[in-house]
Amino acid sequence: METLTLLLQLAWTFFLVGAFTFGGGYAMLSLLQTQVVVAHEWISESAFTDIVAVSQMTPGPIGINAATYVGYSVLHEATGLQWMGVLGSGVATFALMLPSFFIVLAIVKFYTKFKDSSLFDGTMGWLRP
Repeated sequence: METLTLLLQLAWTFFLVGAFTFGGGYAMLSLLQTQVVVAHEWISESAFTDIVAVSQMTPGPIGINAATYVGYSVLHEATGLQWMGVLGSGVATFALMLPSFFIVLAIVKFYTKFKDSSLFDGTMGWLRP
């Protein structure tokens, strides 16, 4: 049961980081550090520094890479099982991306509902470069 609680905490933490971060992966690192190092004490400061370094070297967005690495580290360290680390990395990565998915979904629904409106068309024309 403790592992399930840890998975839920991990998912909720990364969902919040994804929801309240604007400006990309580098802007995300500060909030991520506050959550995983200070608030939950899942990893040490030096381990977080190593995670940031590896995330920068790995291809892809630094925020996603860091979430994957932290999720793996937290669950693998807590259980000692490699497959739990893989599950933790998947949960953290999915939870981090979920708020963005919901925002894009809401924008698409809004667009499909109002795309034929002259006011909406005028606004979009004003916004286009």
